[in-house]
Amino acid sequence: MSSSVIFDWFGIRAKEGNYVLFIVWANFISGFFYVAAAYYFFKNNKRVFPILIFVLILLIIAFITLQFHIKNDGIYELKTVNAMIFRMMFTFVFSLTAWFTLNKLK
Repeated sequence: MSSSVIFDWFGIRAKEGNYVLFIVWANFISGFFYVAAAYYFFKNNKRVFPILIFVLILLIIAFITLQFHIKNDGIYELKTVNAMIFRMMFTFVFSLTAWFTLNKLK
């Protein structure tokens, strides 16, 4: 969905409302790393944890930047804030899952 907004495929931008472009880019980039993390997780490779931590840091930076955007009267939608909180929690839980799962395999 992020790529549809970035590249305006099928007129999605107009339907998305008040999106915040740097959040869309952060989510777009994160998607590629999620795929890599899933691959490494199923291969029982410990690279999954640093990848997920990188994604979590990226999302946290984007969220902090979003807060500055909001404080400076930038347009946004509440669903963007809620989605970012959910995505950060989701990534954190997967990071912990990867850490404990792969460390038990030793």
